[in-house]
Amino acid sequence: MNYFIADTHFYHYQLLQPNNFAPRHFGNVDEMNQAMIDAWNSRVDENDRVYHLGDISMRPQNTPTDEETYDMLRQLNGHMTLIKGNHDYRSLFKFLDKHNETLSDGKKRFEFEDVGALLKFDHHQFYCTHYPLLLGKVEKIINLHGHIHHYAVPIPENINVGVDAPERDYLSEDLPWGSPLRGEEILEMYDKKKKDLARLQRK
Repeated sequence: MNYFIADTHFYHYQLLQPNNFAPRHFGNVDEMNQAMIDAWNSRVDENDRVYHLGDISMRPQNTPTDEETYDMLRQLNGHMTLIKGNHDYRSLFKFLDKHNETLSDGKKRFEFEDVGALLKFDHHQFYCTHYPLLLGKVEKIINLHGHIHHYAVPIPENINVGVDAPERDYLSEDLPWGSPLRGEEILEMYDKKKKDLARLQRK
């Protein structure tokens, strides 16, 4: 099964402070990191694939070492397709590739994409990128993205899959904070966002 997530920002202690961008209500960064690990591993098994749409880890003034981020990712279940975010450095991807390991199904743990990935799900196409894209008039194409944390693009075809995304409020199931999202949940968010924006336009 495929899952989708963005903007985990492991180690980013400044998000624990009051802020207007991505307030995270934890006592310390270890609690925040562990909440994301637990949410991830409760859904994802070793044969699943998670598309991580950028900004894996961050620690202002003292960026996490490549080894620290690697050790964090090794605690997470499944295979990962890592799409480069603005806070993901080339050195990190090179380090992960050098230390890439083969899991029990014979596939590598990590795959890498600089710009994005395109895949099909239930008669739709998911175009996965870090930055939100303005695709114009499209049919059955949904741009999954991150980058803008707890903001949303007012276009139904743009779905923020970040851990802080407001579109998560559309889900009928109250998922633990930091949970990767399944394709069915993406479509639920898309359908409800589309109806919500249409209702607002009628006012």
